[in-house]
Amino acid sequence: MGIFDRFKNKASRDRAKDMSDTAERKINEKTGNKYEGQVDSAQQKAEGQLGMDRDRPDRP
Repeated sequence: MGIFDRFKNKASRDRAKDMSDTAERKINEKTGNKYEGQVDSAQQKAEGQLGMDRDRPDRP
């Protein structure tokens, strides 16, 4: 794996996290934050399945 692959992979992960946060915000806006806990739980579960666990630091 070359250095450019590392940057590309990190950029992809960062973009995916941004998209996930945006989706969470939009859903919470549409529902008036009524299901905020469930939405957050679903987001964390989906990100975990995709290997985007926010509790673990990113690996180079």
